[in-house]
Amino acid sequence: MSRRIALSVAAGVVVIGAAGALAFAYAGEQPPELADSTARYTAPDGHRDGSLTFVTDVAASSGVKSVKVLAWPEKSALAKQKSTAEDMAAAESAVCKASGEVTVRCTYTTKVTGSDVASSPRGVWRVAVLATAQNGTTTLDTEAAGFTVR
Repeated sequence: MSRRIALSVAAGVVVIGAAGALAFAYAGEQPPELADSTARYTAPDGHRDGSLTFVTDVAASSGVKSVKVLAWPEKSALAKQKSTAEDMAAAESAVCKASGEVTVRCTYTTKVTGSDVASSPRGVWRVAVLATAQNGTTTLDTEAAGFTVR
């Protein structure tokens, strides 16, 4: 093999290796991705409590560390000021279970009583979600899903 061909092959291997390493490093820093987010609200009926259930799929190549959920009325102070990751720190956590190689399905459920509804604004509500990956990157979706309180 001539010296020129050998040097070209070696240079090509270095370039391809460096590009692959860069792509791998970049992929490791990607923030979590949310998909298929839904909220299901059931109003209390008589002596039976209602519930709010929120479900979302979260994918993160480094793994999912936590998923925080906060329901808020569309006509509130939260609507005027966009929530931040810091605002979501005190929100309640969803329970996540593996559903793929890098994906988890996260579910948040809470009981809704008649007194909860009586003291809550009627109308459209939104669900905000903060997903945090193991590598520390975050994704905040302030309107991941919605439901109506009547």
